[in-house]
Amino acid sequence: MSESEFGPEDRPVDVYLDLLRVRMDTEDYRLLLRLVEPVLEAIDEHRLSGLDLALDGGDEELPQEVRDEAALVIATAVTGRLDNEVVELDVDDTGPVRVVTDAETAADPSRLGEIAGIIRDRQRQNEELRGIAEASGLPTDF
Repeated sequence: MSESEFGPEDRPVDVYLDLLRVRMDTEDYRLLLRLVEPVLEAIDEHRLSGLDLALDGGDEELPQEVRDEAALVIATAVTGRLDNEVVELDVDDTGPVRVVTDAETAADPSRLGEIAGIIRDRQRQNEELRGIAEASGLPTDF
C-alpha cells in the first residue's frame, strides 16, 4: 500500500495499527498499545526529544513479537513508511542486536555490515566514557 492510497484522515501508523489489531492476539495487542501509546502521543505533540523509551516492558516479560511490532509501529509513525523491518545484527561483543530499517537496507548485506560497525563504534565509545566517568567519580549508568 502506498501513501497515495491513504485517505486524508489515515496516517500510515493508524493503518498499520489496524492491521495489527486484526492479526495479533488480543492480549498481545493490548500490551503493544501500552508500549506505543506514550510514544505516539509524544510524536503528535512534537515532544520526542525528552522521551525515554525501553521496549523491554519493565518488570513484565514481553514476547519478542510484541517488542518487534512496537518498534515497527514507532518506526512507521516517525517515517510514515510501511516497509520497515526488524533485522537482527550480530555485533561482536554484545551478540545479536535488533534494529529497525527500511526494506531496501534490510536486503543489503553491505549496508547492514556498516550499521553493525556503527553500533560497535558506539559501544566502544560508551565503554570509554564509562571508564572516564568511573575514574572521575561520576555516575556510569548512562
